[in-house]
Amino acid sequence: MSLSQFLSQIFATLAALLIAPLLLGWVNQVRAWLANRSGPGIFMPYRLLHKLFNKESVVADTASPLFRFVPYLIFGCLLLASAIIPTLSTDLPLARAADAIALVGLFALARVFIALAAMDIGTAFGTLGARREMLIGFLAEPALLTVLFSSSLIANSTALKTIVQTVSQREFTIYPSLVFAAMAFVLIFLAENARVPVDNPATHLELTMIHEALILEYSGRHLAILEWAAALKLFAYSTIGIALFLPWGITDGRSPVQMLIALAFLIFKLAILGGVLALVETFSAKLRIFRVPEFLATAFLLGVIGMLTNILLGT
Repeated sequence: MSLSQFLSQIFATLAALLIAPLLLGWVNQVRAWLANRSGPGIFMPYRLLHKLFNKESVVADTASPLFRFVPYLIFGCLLLASAIIPTLSTDLPLARAADAIALVGLFALARVFIALAAMDIGTAFGTLGARREMLIGFLAEPALLTVLFSSSLIANSTALKTIVQTVSQREFTIYPSLVFAAMAFVLIFLAENARVPVDNPATHLELTMIHEALILEYSGRHLAILEWAAALKLFAYSTIGIALFLPWGITDGRSPVQMLIALAFLIFKLAILGGVLALVETFSAKLRIFRVPEFLATAFLLGVIGMLTNILLGT
């Protein structure tokens, strides 16, 4: 690995770290505008992280070392996932590791440990959130694999780098299989990032919360790391969608000029996706928790239809 590759990878990783809270702030701001409110501002997540990092972490007496270790593990998994996805360039060292199965494995590893940490102290809310999170993961991960496999059939590879290069270098064509895969990915995106209609990140109602129940016992720097990790997860899923369905603008080089141009394209696409996400959340109603399996089963079926469409029609 040359020095230029190393510096380009560091630049892409830092971009993920810094843009992730900004994306979350942009979504919250657009939601506020759509509700005819002024909103907290797009830089509110940075202020929240600063406040939490300067507060003391309070840990229950019954907490094991696992409870303290899990925030760092989750943050590392999601940062690695954000780093290996070809967001700026396909010619980065870690982009070669962006295999579909490895990527889903990173998300699954983070999910298992956050569920274990939620149950570690033994509170009712933590156990409730862990069970709901594992239910969503049990249904969402196979659906995500079908989406990734639908795209991989076009490129004959499960590597995101190859998929980006194949789709972006061809003439603009609407593939029926990718249309079904994109519809499935939207449903998975909403479920995996605890967004309406599956979950509401702005509520602490015990009958509806999923993500908040998992981190209810955390405070201080541990909570800050988990909130940053949640923003990274939103960023990672957004960039997966960009890599699969909107890869134009991702460069195949690593020169500073190319990386800056790719960064401008990335910010533009994330701004549009963030606005669409806020629009969907504003005009959607929260589903009952018992309807979530149907929601994700629909995503799985759409992904399977995408795969079958590609196999049968070759498009």
